[in-house]
Amino acid sequence: MDESGATAGGESAGEGQGKKKLLDNIFQDVLTLRFIRRKSRREDINPVTFVVLSFLAIIVLGTLLLWLPFSAKEGGTNFVDAFFTATSATCVTGLVVKDTAMHFSLFGQIVILLLIQLGGLGYMTITTFFALLIGRRLGFSSRLILKEHLNMSSLAGVFKLARRVLFFVLSIELIGALILFFRWRDLGTSFWGSVKLGVFHAVSAFNNAGFDVIGRFRSLTSYVGDPWILFTISFLIIAGGLGFIVLSNLYEALFYKKRINLQTKIVLVASVMLIIIGALLILSFENTNSATLGSLSGKEKVYASYFQSVTARTAGFNTINIGGMTLNGLMVLIILMFIGASPGGTGGGIKTVTFAVVLAAVIAFVKGKKETEMSDRSIDDALVMKSMTIFILSLFLILGVTFLLCAFNDFLFFQNLFEATSAFGTVGLSTGITSMLNIPSKIIIALTIFIGRVGILSFILSLYATKNLNKIRLPKEELSVG
Repeated sequence: MDESGATAGGESAGEGQGKKKLLDNIFQDVLTLRFIRRKSRREDINPVTFVVLSFLAIIVLGTLLLWLPFSAKEGGTNFVDAFFTATSATCVTGLVVKDTAMHFSLFGQIVILLLIQLGGLGYMTITTFFALLIGRRLGFSSRLILKEHLNMSSLAGVFKLARRVLFFVLSIELIGALILFFRWRDLGTSFWGSVKLGVFHAVSAFNNAGFDVIGRFRSLTSYVGDPWILFTISFLIIAGGLGFIVLSNLYEALFYKKRINLQTKIVLVASVMLIIIGALLILSFENTNSATLGSLSGKEKVYASYFQSVTARTAGFNTINIGGMTLNGLMVLIILMFIGASPGGTGGGIKTVTFAVVLAAVIAFVKGKKETEMSDRSIDDALVMKSMTIFILSLFLILGVTFLLCAFNDFLFFQNLFEATSAFGTVGLSTGITSMLNIPSKIIIALTIFIGRVGILSFILSLYATKNLNKIRLPKEELSVG
């Protein structure tokens, strides 16, 4: 009897271990999406490809949910518009073809909000949090994927940063939601209406999404003179756009007296300069324009200029009529949208650090220096080359998309250029043509949004195998340029 009991116990223990191992494997498969593999190879996809495919998977799921009849208040949503909205929400852009407040039901709005949060944080950040929460350990491949998603330069501290990201996001969004809730309550909005407005706009602002539930495509134009709403939302936008690496470094510098690194310095200086210069230029060009700032008081002009300078760098909210701006004013927004937010954050664009490195490289070359220098540090040539590549590819992409849009619709070239840049920078600002785009134009814009969110270089690298690099050195030859 003892022998049979021992045998049964041994078999039971073995079965238990087998089930535990099976569950662990399934959990790891879900976390790392191992089921997404190259059909032609028996190896895991590279981290860059994983990040691209994870965003694509979220978009597909969001499209199907928004396509459901009860996601809309009435009449349903056609597949292309559901795909466009899911892409815009997941890629935290804010360009909309359907009024979020008027067209979508509460269920649809919750789906959009979840897509914004998931798209801003990223699949791996959330799954890593839950893995650590239940005591699971992720392997080396998961660390590589998380490193790629968070845009870190090394694997050191990748899980610690992931935990901090969740802490930063939940804390900042909660504070923002509470401030906005109390402000809308003061303005006479109902309790649940204030909760909805506060939570939705806090999440949308921190993730630089630009979606709103005000209705009638008005965005925040009704609050152009309200400092509580404008400064709260602009703070959320700036915090989300700084990047999680910078927020983490500032946190360590504040509480652990650690050194502020070069990236943080570049991001802070670039962000402040772009906000100030952008606001001054907008105020200068739009001051007498009756369609934008001309009819506002002096205080409201300052608020609007500042807010539009902040939101143009990937957030997409607006307090003035973008379609009524002068060409000079629109050009300022295009430049701000092209530069975008900072690496590792919730925004798009070529990123502030990329722009700063390109600018420093040009200055160094003009001065005859052999190395690119920033803040008493030299920048690696490979990083300079990468920044130049991103800058040039992004320009080509925006121009190419603009010409495609011109071929498929009858809007002005500048309107199409603005739309293309807004899509690439995952901004969400529009001159008013988004809701009037035809199906081919919507698909082009949606694909541009996707490329802008995952990064043009990451998107291109995901299409190619990068392990077998050509190491043969070819003979050099001089060329005349310039």
